[in-house]
Amino acid sequence: MSSQEGKYADVHGVHMYYETHGAGEPLVLIHGGLGGVHSWTAQVPVLAEHYRLFVLEQRGRGRTPDVPGPITYQLMAEDTIAFLEEVGGGSAYLVGASDGGIIGLYVAMQRPDLVRKLVAIGANFHRDGLAADSGWTELPPEDEAWAMPRSRYGALSPDGPNHWPVIFRKIQRMASEEPLLNASDLAVIKAPVLVMAGDDDAIAPAHTQALYEALLHGQLAIIPGTSHAVFMEKPALVNRMILDFLAEEGLPTTFLPLRRSHSAGLGAAE
Repeated sequence: MSSQEGKYADVHGVHMYYETHGAGEPLVLIHGGLGGVHSWTAQVPVLAEHYRLFVLEQRGRGRTPDVPGPITYQLMAEDTIAFLEEVGGGSAYLVGASDGGIIGLYVAMQRPDLVRKLVAIGANFHRDGLAADSGWTELPPEDEAWAMPRSRYGALSPDGPNHWPVIFRKIQRMASEEPLLNASDLAVIKAPVLVMAGDDDAIAPAHTQALYEALLHGQLAIIPGTSHAVFMEKPALVNRMILDFLAEEGLPTTFLPLRRSHSAGLGAAE
């Protein structure tokens, strides 16, 4: 992934690391739980051909140091809002994966003026949306399943490798106890939202469907043959769908609308 020099922004009490790429309208990439800038390796070169990218590393992840106290979706949404206001220049397109998609939902609910469109990939709006057999919330930080993110954390974090169990437990607690949103919370989102997930995602299929149905201007994409890492597994397809969604003007017009039949100008098939 080609990269410009990384920068830091002091926003909302966080010394946040970010990278910028490309030119044009602003698009913010928000990684998932144990991710970072590296999560978007397959997206940055493609999206940067069309947009000015801001690729963030959330508190305690990647090169961004941890902050005392728990990590919550609300706090990270406030971090992201502060970044948009103080660095990003205001409203932007948001693309978030996993926890990043949840952050995007929080921002869209609380600051609609800052969200032009949102792509939420593998996001749950309630903690019960995790598939029953996903299992990761029970694994300890020293488990071999975390060897790669643990090694990457140790190499990048200004807090040092010994802080890994601390940050891991913070994220694990958050994913076990949050989010706690409901359909009426999501109904206030006015921005168009593309809900995307793998057909074998860590988010239960029925929950992904419920997220889509709760949104006023939602669109749904289930990508076959993929998991929670759908944007890494089929990047060409995912990137094309993101670009098509962001470039789409107005609301989609279809021949046989059902959920969208209330939208003005739709359902005009002869």
